[in-house]
Amino acid sequence: MKTVRSRPGAAAPRDAVDGRTRDHVARLILERGPSTAAALSEELGLSPAAVRRHLDAMVAGGTLTSREARVYGRRARGRPARLFMLTDAGHAAGPTSYDDIAVQALRYLASTGGDDAVRAFAEQRVSAVEERYAAAVDAAPEADRAAVLAEALSADGYAAGVRSGPSGLQLCQHHCPVQHVAAEFPQLCDAETAAFGRLLGTHVQRLATIVHGDGVCTTHIPTPYVPHAPAPAEGISP
Repeated sequence: MKTVRSRPGAAAPRDAVDGRTRDHVARLILERGPSTAAALSEELGLSPAAVRRHLDAMVAGGTLTSREARVYGRRARGRPARLFMLTDAGHAAGPTSYDDIAVQALRYLASTGGDDAVRAFAEQRVSAVEERYAAAVDAAPEADRAAVLAEALSADGYAAGVRSGPSGLQLCQHHCPVQHVAAEFPQLCDAETAAFGRLLGTHVQRLATIVHGDGVCTTHIPTPYVPHAPAPAEGISP
């Protein structure tokens, strides 16, 4: 039987395939947030065993971490599912808008003008973004405004989406181009949250942030409350 030897220095085809698959895994988690191996397996069309091999390699490489998935209600038998999410290193591989010079500039601003100066900068920065988003959001039907805002955020690199929550909607941003700056200067997050409220015309609440290790920036948008007329008393015509 003839033995086929690889040429010295030639890259193994499997390495290239593995690299592309892991890039795809990272992109899915970036867009959808923390995911189970089963969900990734279904999306990628790979066996659960194959996906777990990639996930284990990415955890070992420092681009992913995992935690036990929360179970609501009675837990089924067997090991609980694990959610895989990007680490800081994994997020850094995505598109970023700021580097160390931005942090240095804001540190200088804070040292010379104090917290108020940083807050004013954050508000000025987000006002320009708010102005760009306003036309599209205002033109959309009220029920669609959160989705339109998510589309605008995604176009700016935030990989955003909207999902239903127990008492309203949740605007989820799976990537934060300014996360390393916002980790030190939360005024950026505060200004962004306030802008979401103005754009949507309602009070919103930030429930989780990537910079605090939550994996996804989640903003709660309450369901509009429509009061009902009281029912007429029995025997009395309205």
